Amino acid sequence: MTLFYKEMDSPVGKLKLVASATALAAVIWEKDGPNRVKIDMMKHDSRHPVLVETERQLTEYFSGTRTEFDLPLEPQGSEFQKKIWQALRKIPFGQTRSYLDLAKAVGAPKACRAVGAANGKNPWSIIVPCHRVVGANGALTGFAGGLEAKAKLLALEAKAASSMNDECGDRRVRNLAGSPFRARCRS
Repeated sequence: MTLFYKEMDSPVGKLKLVASATALAAVIWEKDGPNRVKIDMMKHDSRHPVLVETERQLTEYFSGTRTEFDLPLEPQGSEFQKKIWQALRKIPFGQTRSYLDLAKAVGAPKACRAVGAANGKNPWSIIVPCHRVVGANGALTGFAGGLEAKAKLLALEAKAASSMNDECGDRRVRNLAGSPFRARCRS
């Protein structure tokens, strides 16, 4: 299968966006380990529609105007990994969960290490928010983009969530591109 890629600059470093003909296959960090996500042959395509849309949504996220991603994903992994990746998508913007919380959420409370391994193999960094998983004591733990990037992502989300809570009440708001999203705010 031929894959396509484009690169984008971001507040957490250069990201390589990778897609098949129809779906996002991966978001790779500049200093990503070579074996974290297995990628076939890639061709550069800065106009690939999935990659253009991914860059647009990531840009909105980094500007604090997007809290969820709406992109076609192409999961390639074990059933357990896919279960974990689906659970990651349920962690709310601006919040964190521990590996134990995630293990319990998928019905495997004794599988914290397996959860950590599956989390580490998440090919869609940021899009599928593995950065929202922390140690049981709240400490930042392993992250493919590095702990500094993880801290920046969590700070960005905390700031955006706080801003929404302070300003909007419980009502529908729109991001800068006009797409609606629900913001649950303090009244």
